[in-house]
Amino acid sequence: MALIFRIVMQSVGLLLSFLGWILSIITTYLPHWKNLNLDLNDMENWTMGLWQTCVTQEEVGMQCKDFDSFLALPAELRVSRILMLLSNGLGFLGLLLSGFGLDCVRTGEGQRDLKRRLLILGGVLSWASGITALVPVSWVAHKTVQEFWDENVPDFVPRWEFGGALFLGWSAGLSLLLGGCLLNGAACSSHTLLASGHYAVAQMQTQCPYLEDGTADPQV
Repeated sequence: MALIFRIVMQSVGLLLSFLGWILSIITTYLPHWKNLNLDLNDMENWTMGLWQTCVTQEEVGMQCKDFDSFLALPAELRVSRILMLLSNGLGFLGLLLSGFGLDCVRTGEGQRDLKRRLLILGGVLSWASGITALVPVSWVAHKTVQEFWDENVPDFVPRWEFGGALFLGWSAGLSLLLGGCLLNGAACSSHTLLASGHYAVAQMQTQCPYLEDGTADPQV
């Protein structure tokens, strides 16, 4: 029963980590981190991402333009690019290591301690990936709120609002964090079972000589 529960924890943790990694990649390249609706022209909608700015018009459709210079971007967008790419890389490594550490994978079946360490390392990397995804998304959201309520900006000036990519980024970070927790929890339960198994074997080896001689076990 404990083995089945541990395998379920590993599978759900890996699935959540994979889902968070996919959402993190989508968030990185989706040009909807910020939305801008023009009151003077309801048919035109502007969006901004980490790599480009897009405008959607009813007759023309969506047209996007890449940012000309990385250094000319605001600080939150520059740092967000780096952190989101780092999150994607850490998430991939976490999935790779966690996959080799699963109990249902026959690779390295005789090296239980190594598989447990791989599972722990994969969970830690999923944690790191989730944090590096939540930080840039939350930073951009914080700056958007600050600029929206800036009293120095006249009321008639359009203001940026939250885009759909921010909510995807929060979902990605939380999925990666939860997946990492489940993977580490499964690894710790595996270590507990392994330790109890070693203790049972050692106890049996201690009792065997007395049983073979026909004498009573002194521990009884």
